Amino acid sequence: MTSPAKLTVALVQQSNTDNAQHNMAKSMSAIREAAQKGAKLVVLQELHRSLYFCQTENVDVFDLAETIPGPSSNALGELAKELSIIIVASLFEKRATGLYHNTAVVLEQDGSIAGKYRKMHIPDDPGFYEKFYFTPGDIGFEPIQTSVGKLGVLVCWDQWFPEAARLMAMAGAEVLIYPTAIGWDPNDDIAEQTRQKDAWVISQRAHAVANGVPVISCNRVGHESDPSAQSDGIAFWGNSFIAGPQGELLAEANNTDEQILVVEIDQKRSENVRRIWPFLRDRRIDHYKDLTKIYRD
Repeated sequence: MTSPAKLTVALVQQSNTDNAQHNMAKSMSAIREAAQKGAKLVVLQELHRSLYFCQTENVDVFDLAETIPGPSSNALGELAKELSIIIVASLFEKRATGLYHNTAVVLEQDGSIAGKYRKMHIPDDPGFYEKFYFTPGDIGFEPIQTSVGKLGVLVCWDQWFPEAARLMAMAGAEVLIYPTAIGWDPNDDIAEQTRQKDAWVISQRAHAVANGVPVISCNRVGHESDPSAQSDGIAFWGNSFIAGPQGELLAEANNTDEQILVVEIDQKRSENVRRIWPFLRDRRIDHYKDLTKIYRD
């Protein structure tokens, strides 16, 4: 399948409430707006149907999970078909009773499911208790073939691991996509908040550079309270962005508002960048065997 030389992409940065129906309607409205602006690929943020529920451990939250295919993937598939676009959505997948994943699903222009990716790296930190809810993915780092090219879809915590980005690129991914939910502790000072946000941006822009592909990173925005009241919640920092194959910022959202970013990416430029910076050619795989170890003791 031949990929288009130029592709208009969009991401949707939004805030969420505890009303899943409202959140979904807002996402779908934003997808329509992005399509009206010419987007053929639209990316939604991580777990866009709900609040970020991993601030606490609560078994009742599992009621939010749904199968894939299921109601949300079906509704988004119908919208993708209506608008003739690709949609990357992030859902709380119920695979079986007691078995759940943090899953990104890609809907093709004809409404079918092109593929899905189950989040591989699962964090467990104060306010981000994801190991309670999500089983680590078992599909691997496999790009999803679509009518607009091979998409290297990863999810949030995966964005800190260069191995994940590299494996997607080595399998032919033409763009890296990260649905995300990351924010600040409101009690951190401005300097610490800035360091965290900058590290997040730098890490992903580095994936673009090291692999010679664009990166789409879609984060949520707004403050979400801690249901247990043991903390001051999370201030999601937005700053969603789209970077080119040299890490250059093509578009960047702010850290306070709901925004839709629409950008045309030039796949021919990615090829030219790889010709002048042939990192894949110069990899010394004969000396990388220890990368399969946790640590070189």
